[in-house]
Amino acid sequence: MHMIVKRLTKWLVRLICVFLPEAQAHRLERWRRGREEYWKYQRCEYIFASYGKSGRTWVRVMISRYYQLMYQLPDNILMGFDNYTRLNSDIPRIFFTHDNYLRGFTGNVDSKADFYDKKTVLLVRKPQDVAVSQFFQWKYRMRPEKKAMNKYPAHEADISVYDFVKDPNQGLSHIIDFMNAWARELPKIRQLLVVRYEDLRSDPEAQMARIVEFLGMEAKDEFLRDTAEFASVENLRKKEQENYFWRSGSRVQAKDVNDPNTFKVRKAKVGGYKDYFDDAQVAELDAMVDASLLPGFGYTSAEQDKLAV
Repeated sequence: MHMIVKRLTKWLVRLICVFLPEAQAHRLERWRRGREEYWKYQRCEYIFASYGKSGRTWVRVMISRYYQLMYQLPDNILMGFDNYTRLNSDIPRIFFTHDNYLRGFTGNVDSKADFYDKKTVLLVRKPQDVAVSQFFQWKYRMRPEKKAMNKYPAHEADISVYDFVKDPNQGLSHIIDFMNAWARELPKIRQLLVVRYEDLRSDPEAQMARIVEFLGMEAKDEFLRDTAEFASVENLRKKEQENYFWRSGSRVQAKDVNDPNTFKVRKAKVGGYKDYFDDAQVAELDAMVDASLLPGFGYTSAEQDKLAV
């Protein structure tokens, strides 16, 4: 029944939006998406929150793989919201969100009150890397209507990576604001696990063990090894090229198998943002993070210097 209502609401909103001024149409579409997120929020047992391009799909693949091994599920179907729960009632409903539409719907724009009493995993990544990855998402994978609704640069705008990253609406400063909003509220979230993308890349088995145990499962060494191998960058690129996860929509599907920039799994390189800027630009972006990002995630130069000692 929910799926019927969801689809009807989606098409009704789209029909109404045709006759509305652009700004009102965007507000209505954001409300629709927030309403759908709130429905999942009310029914979930766990939340995975992240800014876009922080590795959420990669983590989803790993979690899916672990549940597949635990419960003998098909390996080419990724976890959605409750599709695994329908296959086995012991598997919890997990709500994956970028925390943009939900807070607009609930009105908790300036706090993380929606997460205070929820078992929450927050996935974070170095903001400079997120910003560059966002550029490739915008340029090669994002739908034009989503660009307009979320104030990205115009569809097919001829701008450089640097100009995109400096954009005030969806560039580096916006990512820093998102992370700061979470940093201020972390102590208020009663059951929280913070996972850094960089730690997942350096030691996926150890970080997945933390996630698995937070989800109430036993961390089995053989499953962790299998999960890390299955979700390796090389293996996922191959599977994306083969459209292996076709039963899960376009989440892990290249737009053009002949263009590596259109892949969901692109480079996955820690610190890869430096490849796209000259030394002065790298210094400028790093200075932005040092000046504005609140401590706590380990991404400022001061925090990194302490870790190096």
